[in-house]
Amino acid sequence: MYVVGVTGGIGSGKTAATDFLARLGITIVDADQASRIVVEPGQPALHAIVDRFGERILQEDGTLNRRALRNIVFSNDQARRELEAITHPAIGDELRRQIQDSDSDYTVLVSPLLLEGRQKDMTHRVLVVDVPGEIQVARTVNRDQVPMEQVEAIMRAQLSREERLARAHDVVTNDGPLERLHQQLEQLHQRYLELARRHGG
Repeated sequence: MYVVGVTGGIGSGKTAATDFLARLGITIVDADQASRIVVEPGQPALHAIVDRFGERILQEDGTLNRRALRNIVFSNDQARRELEAITHPAIGDELRRQIQDSDSDYTVLVSPLLLEGRQKDMTHRVLVVDVPGEIQVARTVNRDQVPMEQVEAIMRAQLSREERLARAHDVVTNDGPLERLHQQLEQLHQRYLELARRHGG
């Protein structure tokens, strides 16, 4: 299976890009969704998180309070590393399972941390959705109703824009109308179809 990794900083518009590719019939494997699956009640990763961070990171119904956990780990690098040591292997297993189940011409693996860890190893090519930092902040504050400082902390935990672009095979810019983003993606889609044919042939 030919896999294209899609990444970008918070607020860059990864979902807008992958929604368009999904409409073209491409399977989207989403690391954020996988990260939610592996911490559902009864999953081993959730037990390990509670063991490490305590019951305070649970809602009353036993599900993970993601905001409470995020508040802990984004102000504490050691806590973030410990959380990642629990969740990343479980997320990787879930992503590989979903990629294996895909039957589209190629598969997209979308992840905000594609280049920070080992998820890139599952891909053949990397597409970065790029926007200037000030747009990332404004979009995320508006979308998530969170303080600017929290968004900036999340951005610091991710690769810098320059590093991300340096490691991309392909880049689409998403600082204008959606139609412009879609035009860029349509061209890349045709290219990926050809690359996938060659890969499979």
